[in-house]
Amino acid sequence: MSSPFVSWAGPRFEVAPFRLSGTVYVTLLNHRRSLDALGDAVAAAPYKGAPKSVVLAVKPRQALVAPGGDVQIDDVGEALEVGAVLGVVIGTTACAVSEADALGHVAGFIVVCDCTLPRAGHFRPQIRAMARDASCVLGSVVAPRDQVGDADALAMRVFVDGALAQSSSTSEHVRSTARLIADVTDFMTLMPGDVLLTGSAPDGPRARAGSQIVVEIDGVGRLETRAVSGAARMRA
Repeated sequence: MSSPFVSWAGPRFEVAPFRLSGTVYVTLLNHRRSLDALGDAVAAAPYKGAPKSVVLAVKPRQALVAPGGDVQIDDVGEALEVGAVLGVVIGTTACAVSEADALGHVAGFIVVCDCTLPRAGHFRPQIRAMARDASCVLGSVVAPRDQVGDADALAMRVFVDGALAQSSSTSEHVRSTARLIADVTDFMTLMPGDVLLTGSAPDGPRARAGSQIVVEIDGVGRLETRAVSGAARMRA
């Protein structure tokens, strides 16, 4: 396996049969188990309640890995948490769209493997934990929207070194795909080629240098990658 960062040709990146813009948005706390895991802490200061709006972050470009590339492990013995994520690829400019019209702005869906440092809590996670170099691997194919069934009923699986390590489903999301797009575009515009990550299950399996990782999403595709040490990645 090669280990390039995403190679941007001008402002866009080719993922057959579409072109991505290079902007990847991450939705946090959009999995019911993530909210459940907060327990009583969700009512404590400083927030005093579950989030009422979408919690969104932007992946820096150095975090993105081209299809077929490797996840980088920085420190010897370090373990990363592997997240299986459904990526929504925007097809037409979406601004203040309704939930009923939201899916009409979707070009298709992509499998994403998003690796982060394990963290004790979800309130104000450290940037270092979520925005790591070469930590977010994009799938090699965008499945067209009309070829994917119900985007809110897709089974997702993570395998580490050949063993099934986690199962989840998009049906566990707090916001449906259409509701998420509508809520996001209520305060910002999504552009063609942007990728909106819908959220991963908490407590993902751990990967260390040398681990082989596979992420599958039914109806969308399969992504294979591996975790390598930063030194090995630089030599590749």
